[in-house]
Amino acid sequence: MSPLFRRTENKKPADRVVTLVGKPGCHLCDAAQEVIEKVCADTGAAWEKKNINDDAELHSKYWEQIPVVLVDGAQHDFWRVDEGRLRKALGAK
Repeated sequence: MSPLFRRTENKKPADRVVTLVGKPGCHLCDAAQEVIEKVCADTGAAWEKKNINDDAELHSKYWEQIPVVLVDGAQHDFWRVDEGRLRKALGAK
């Protein structure tokens, strides 16, 4: 079956981790962080922030897309974060 049609396990938002990959001085990263902080506070999801300048692998993979948002390690969004879309990805209503 195609991965597009496979169901993922239904995790509770509190069991999810959102990762913001960005860099200091990036205004889009600051805006993304505001959305992530709000959604995670509302849903109970954990979040973390990674500096693209501190990780060669992240830099190689995402340097043209920052800010990048990962949900449980999988890329969810880049450049701009949509609050409703992030809530939905976390399984929040």
